[in-house]
Amino acid sequence: MIDVREATPADAPALAELRWEFRSGRAPNVETREAFVERCTAWMRRELSQATTWRAWVAERAGVIIGQVWLQTFQKLPNPTEEAEQQAYLSNLYVTPSARGGAGTKLLATAIAWARDRKVEYVVLWPSARSVTLYERHGFTQRGRIMELRI
Repeated sequence: MIDVREATPADAPALAELRWEFRSGRAPNVETREAFVERCTAWMRRELSQATTWRAWVAERAGVIIGQVWLQTFQKLPNPTEEAEQQAYLSNLYVTPSARGGAGTKLLATAIAWARDRKVEYVVLWPSARSVTLYERHGFTQRGRIMELRI
């Protein structure tokens, strides 16, 4: 069974390891795994502690973190019309290969529901070629390299 919950600062080391796993094979690395994980852990711990613009959720199986998704909210300038002022950027949706088969969908649905509850107008992201169909199933449309979902 896969459970999804909001990430906490204590999750930062595991999330940084997953970030390394997700990104390190895409291009030549400019730092060691150890240096990256240390730097990323500090960043994630700080962002999760502040909980101001970044939110993250984790997928767990038997108490082990197997995936994550991050969402950054940002404000548009104040507007005198009905146009929404809250937007979001979705990033780092990743599930370990051996645990795939529903966790990514649960993570994405959780992030979208959170954004919808907070009246976010658009969620944008830059998908990998493999992930486009997942996002399309959740209502995202593609414009060039960017995908968006109007909520």
